[in-house]
This record gives sequence, C-alpha cells and structure tokens, in this order.
Amino acid sequence: MNIVLCGMMGVGKSTVGIKIAELTGRRWVDTDEIIGSRYGKISDIFEYYGEAHFRDLETEIVKELAPQDGLVISTGGGMVLKPENSELLKQNGKLFFLRASLETLLERVLADDTRPLLRNTDNAKEMLRELLNRRIPVYEHVADEVIDTDGKSVEETAAEILALAAGGNK
Repeated sequence: MNIVLCGMMGVGKSTVGIKIAELTGRRWVDTDEIIGSRYGKISDIFEYYGEAHFRDLETEIVKELAPQDGLVISTGGGMVLKPENSELLKQNGKLFFLRASLETLLERVLADDTRPLLRNTDNAKEMLRELLNRRIPVYEHVADEVIDTDGKSVEETAAEILALAAGGNK
C-alpha cells in the first residue's frame, strides 16, 4: 500500500512526505518533481502548453506510480481533481488530504515564486481563496483521511498519518 498526500499548494505535502519516508524507510516520490525532471519547469509547461497538457502529464505519472507498492507519494495540488488520477491512486494507496487555512497557505505560497497558478495575478489571496473553494470539496471527497496541519509540526503531521495508515485501507 502507498501513502498518498494530496492538498493545496503550500500545505506541506513534500515536506511531510519526506519525513514519512525517513521514519518508515519507504521511497518518497513527488509527482511535480518527476514531471519537472522529465519535461522541464512546470511554470513553462503551463505557459507554453497549458494546464490541460500538464494534467495529462500528471496522469501518465500516476499510471506509473499507482501499481507500485510501499511508496510515499506527494501529489501536485491539482492531481486528484481529475477523477481518473484519484481512482488510480486509491487502487493501491490510502489518500490523505492535508488541510490548512487560507492564511497559512498564503503565507507559504507567497514566499515561492514558482507557483504557476498564482503567477500573473495581482491578488494572490483572492486567487488562492477561489482555488480553495473549488478544490476542498474534491479533496474531502477523494480522501480516505483528512489531516488538519495548522499549528502542527511536520513530525506531528507525519505521526498522525502513520497512525492512520497503520489502520489499513478503508
């Protein structure tokens, strides 16, 4: 079984995923990193080929990773919005939605200028609020477990996920 982390950009999927891998000896993979290493910068993919093309690349990566076992998979923020992706990931994985407040996410993403969906916008807070409003219901629907991360350390979040993962698949 894989441990799959989903949620908004800036919520800590990569940081928590790395910590879980350290604690368990599992192999950690980040879908955005795989895409970046194979196809170039994600912001360039968005700019030159569009979001739909990027989402197709995500599906290619999911088809490779989902059948493997014992992975910790940190997904891109929009990965599970495509039903095919979440269905594939759930075949051999438990999905954890890492949830954080708008304020926490805004603080984290404004420090990172590589976020393609927040580029070229004068009002990142409204853009992020709109993304949250659209995505949270989907994340909650596809997730096996919802993990609130506000006020928790990376270690606390990882420990909570591992305790829930030990309970088996839903």
